Amino acid sequence: MIYFQGCTARDKLQNISRNTRKILDAAGIKYKILDNEGCCGSILLRTGFQEDAIEVMEKTFEQLKGEKVLLSCAGCYRTLSEDYPKLFGENLDVIHISQLLKELINDGKISLKKDQLKATYHDPCHLGRHSGEYDAPREVLRAKAELLEMDKIRENANCCGAGGGVKSAYPELSSEIGISRVDDALETGADILVTCCPFCVLNLESEKLSVMDLTEFVSLDDALSKGILPPKKDIKKNIIKSKDGSSPMSVTTKKDTLSNQDVQPQRKVSHE
Repeated sequence: MIYFQGCTARDKLQNISRNTRKILDAAGIKYKILDNEGCCGSILLRTGFQEDAIEVMEKTFEQLKGEKVLLSCAGCYRTLSEDYPKLFGENLDVIHISQLLKELINDGKISLKKDQLKATYHDPCHLGRHSGEYDAPREVLRAKAELLEMDKIRENANCCGAGGGVKSAYPELSSEIGISRVDDALETGADILVTCCPFCVLNLESEKLSVMDLTEFVSLDDALSKGILPPKKDIKKNIIKSKDGSSPMSVTTKKDTLSNQDVQPQRKVSHE
């Protein structure tokens, strides 16, 4: 299996990549990461730079064809599963991390402890509306927490505001859309807003609510099971600390313990 991190998880939100690799290691899954991993071409394709997109996509296709490919990014998942077959006439064997996590839990390779935590889930457009995957992330969340749904979900979910080049071309509009979606999440009374796309994580970050990727949420399991989750008002920018100030975070598996000692530094909040 190739773990294709995607540009955002590889370069900006590296905690997503770290947690994904730790989950794979703990579950005993053999994988490799490309030394020269490129871009899937999604943004170029959806912003009209078709020639540039095809050039990038051709290189990536040659790297990935014939391999099973794991993806962190909803945009990468849609592009590799839908756009690549149209362009190259050949399907790639791809799986999104939410789908793999569901399999690992159902197969007993990862055991999550049910907690009193309340979480809500944001459907990324590329994974939900365009690819039809709504259930896998929710099954993973329910294995650990109470899921509180927003009013607009699944195919009717509001966008995070970051996709399709909007965040780069229209940053103010993107920010307004993101703030609106965070408000939707706050209305549920959830402690944490979870999503399955690095772009969504970036655009939804807020001081009002802890926002994290599904892999980050799963990697909280050991810390939460020990009862060291701070009060809701103290959850800021995805940092979970114990009483002594340390940040032990792990997933309990039947084969090993998934530790997360390298807690990501506080990320800059997008909506201030």
